[in-house]
Amino acid sequence: MYKRILVATDGSKLSQKAVEHGLALADLTGAELVALKVIPRYPQTYFEGGVALAAAEISKIEAQWQEEAMQVVNAVKAAGQKREIKVKAITAKSDLVSEAIIANAKRSKCDLIVMASHGRRGIKRLLLGSETTQVLTHSHIPVLVLR
Repeated sequence: MYKRILVATDGSKLSQKAVEHGLALADLTGAELVALKVIPRYPQTYFEGGVALAAAEISKIEAQWQEEAMQVVNAVKAAGQKREIKVKAITAKSDLVSEAIIANAKRSKCDLIVMASHGRRGIKRLLLGSETTQVLTHSHIPVLVLR
């Protein structure tokens, strides 16, 4: 049924639920799993009076975020290896998480995206947005959302 499944994770307890379901689906269908963590770019300040960090400091922070992201996706890879599931661990640097998820799913030729949703409602959803909603709205690949 599925040949390649992308699981979007941020390392949180909620996204771990998506990882577990993704692994279970891959195990049942014999699919390969692609574990993805999207890393934001370091925000630049352009406002008067804002404190800009030196390029070396920004590089150091982004390298730390990359290392932490690799730990998250490598943990998924290790969990997959225990179940004899082939897992490709990748990271993507983008400020637009939903676009990065969709682009990587296409690039990896995935036929399912698995992700978690915080289930925010009302003003919180309006203020914080929903990456899951954006993926659901713009993806041409089926999406399994877990709460």
